[in-house]
Amino acid sequence: MVSRRSRTAAFGLAAIAVAAIGAWQLTSPDPRPQDYWADAGKPDIANGERVFWAGGCASCHAAPGATGDALKVLAGGRALTSPFGTFHIPNISADPQAGIGSWTLADFGNAMIRGVAPGGTHLYPSFPYGSYARLSKRDVNDLFFYLKTLPASSYLALPHELRFPFNIRMAVGFWKFLYFDDRPRVELTSADDRVKRGQYLVEGPGHCGECHTPRNALGGFEKDKWLAGGPSPEGKGSIPDITPGGEIGSWSEGDLANYLETGFTPDFDSAGGAMVEVQQNMAHLPKADLEAIAAYLKAVPAR
Repeated sequence: MVSRRSRTAAFGLAAIAVAAIGAWQLTSPDPRPQDYWADAGKPDIANGERVFWAGGCASCHAAPGATGDALKVLAGGRALTSPFGTFHIPNISADPQAGIGSWTLADFGNAMIRGVAPGGTHLYPSFPYGSYARLSKRDVNDLFFYLKTLPASSYLALPHELRFPFNIRMAVGFWKFLYFDDRPRVELTSADDRVKRGQYLVEGPGHCGECHTPRNALGGFEKDKWLAGGPSPEGKGSIPDITPGGEIGSWSEGDLANYLETGFTPDFDSAGGAMVEVQQNMAHLPKADLEAIAAYLKAVPAR
């Protein structure tokens, strides 16, 4: 005859097993299926280049100090310091061994919008897929084929240097469960097409919130402080509030668009720090896109 204690223990073990299976299902990698990417269409390389500049790909993946054509050699290698350790930026050039030259569109797309590497492992959110999740299928497709036109590099980036428990990739699944989704960062009522385009650019490829929104101890955004500035995610200095209640609140839409195009503020100062590279990337975008970004920044809630 089975004792009450034995039955209780058995029920307890069963409950733990069910909880473990549930946790696994909630936090395991969740890529889009292959057929999701089958109808992406013929790539538009010119649009792919626009997405490249909007997404700031060169700012992380080109060599430090690169200029001109060297910005398009995406060999990686930069060290990104953080409270969790040091992330070493990977090679995303067309090299089939060191880079992503052997990747399919599905491999690339799932890395970009789902944070899942080929082979089905979680990518660390130092790669801003939390923002790129908002990219359209068309833009992902166009960017992928644009990257294929750029030079290959055989440079192999160093592995990440992360403290325990942040070096356990499966733990990223719990982070995704808590913080990862593709919904709009803010709900804007009566937004016209220009503001909607600006929202797409800022919240998606531009990933402006990755620096301009404060984070909690686990690296998740403080959602009620969208674009409100705070400590630099790299641990040095601070990032300004770019809502209408912040340092640039008195700037007009024209001032904002001009700053993104030229790097000059309304009082004839110039972009500094990490914003230099961001501005140089944004300067490649059509004026209409810069004006859309400005319109969106004037429309978000003041913090």
